[in-house]
Amino acid sequence: MECKEIEQLLLEALSLDEVQVSQEGTHYKIIAVGDCFDGVNRVKQQQMIYAPLMEQVTSGALHAITIKAFTPTQWKREKVFNM
Repeated sequence: MECKEIEQLLLEALSLDEVQVSQEGTHYKIIAVGDCFDGVNRVKQQQMIYAPLMEQVTSGALHAITIKAFTPTQWKREKVFNM
C-alpha cells in the first residue's frame, strides 16, 4: 500500500491537522496530529487510527504499523524528536 493512500484514508476519516506516513519494507510508521486526540488515552488514540485502516490490516495490505498520535500542542514539543 502506498503511504499517500494511507494518509488520504486517515485525513478523510479523522479531523487531523497533519498526518505523515513512512514505510520501510512492510513496516509503516504513522504520525497523526489533531485536536481529536486531546484528552484521549494512548490505547484509544491507536484505536482511532486503526479503525479506518482495518480493511487493509485484515486483508494483509498493511502489516506492521507504528502509530504516534499527538495534539497540535504536543506536536510542537515533540516534532523535533519524531522527524
